[in-house]
Amino acid sequence: MVQVLNPFCLEIHKNTSLTSVTGGVCLQPCCLEDCVLSCYWGCSVQVLQFALQEHRYTRRLNSAHLFQQALQGQYLHCHTFTISKGQRSECFTQMPPDLGVRDFGFLPRDRYPLVAVLTLAKAEERDTYNIVVSVTVLHVPDEKYRLSARILFHVLLTADGNMFDLKPLFMSTDGVSSSSTEEEAQPREAEVEDEEAESDEEGVWSGALGRDCVVCQNAAVNRVLLPCRHACVCDECVWRFQHCPMCRAFVCESFTLSPPTATPPGPEGWSL
Repeated sequence: MVQVLNPFCLEIHKNTSLTSVTGGVCLQPCCLEDCVLSCYWGCSVQVLQFALQEHRYTRRLNSAHLFQQALQGQYLHCHTFTISKGQRSECFTQMPPDLGVRDFGFLPRDRYPLVAVLTLAKAEERDTYNIVVSVTVLHVPDEKYRLSARILFHVLLTADGNMFDLKPLFMSTDGVSSSSTEEEAQPREAEVEDEEAESDEEGVWSGALGRDCVVCQNAAVNRVLLPCRHACVCDECVWRFQHCPMCRAFVCESFTLSPPTATPPGPEGWSL
C-alpha cells in the first residue's frame, strides 16, 4: 500500500431539505491549505469525463485555471470561492435566476447538476501533496428529479496523473454508515493500494474503532473486508470465514483499522 495525504474535504450542509437548483446549495469545505472551490452548474457529463482523462494521459490539471480550461466552457455557470487554510467554511452557491434554468431535463441527462472542484491555491504547495485536485459530482434536486441532494461520486487526482475513485465504507455493527461520523469531516492521511484501487482518503474507518465484532460480540472491530467494505469483525474472527457476515459477499482480502496487539495465525493456504 501507498500512503498519501489528502488536503481536501467537502460536505453538503446537513439541512438538505431546502436544497434545490433554484434555491441553491450550501457546501462546507475544510482544507489543510489555502484552496479554491470552483462550482460548475450544469456541467457536461461527456466533457467532465474527457477532462479527467486529460489529467491522466495528457497534462496535469493541478490548478483551478487549468481545470476550467479543460471543461471548454461546457457548463452553465461557474461560482468560485477562496477557502482559507484550516477553516470550515460555508459556501452558498446557486444557479443565477436570470439564466432561467429550473431543471436539467428528464433522465438520462447529459449534464451534471453540480460539479465541485477543490484545488490548491498556491503553486508551491502542489509539489508538497500527492493529491492536488478533488472533484465531487453532486445531485441537486429540481422540478424534474426531486431526489434529495447527495454526492454521486468523488474523484481525487494526483500529482503524477493517477485518479482515485472514493467509495463509502459501510458500518454494519449498528446499521449506521461511518460516513456520518464527525471524524471524517477532517482531511487526513489515507492508504491506497494502487492506481486502480478504490481510495479511502476521507478517513471513513475511524468510526468503527471501539465497536463490538458482529461475530463474537466480544472483541473490538478492527478489520475492513474487501471488496464489500464492511467493517464489522475483529482480528480473531476474520480468519474464521470466507464470506462477509453482513452481506455474504466473498472476502478477497482485508486490512486493519489499527495495529493489532497480536497477529493471529491464518488458515493454511488462505491469507488476508
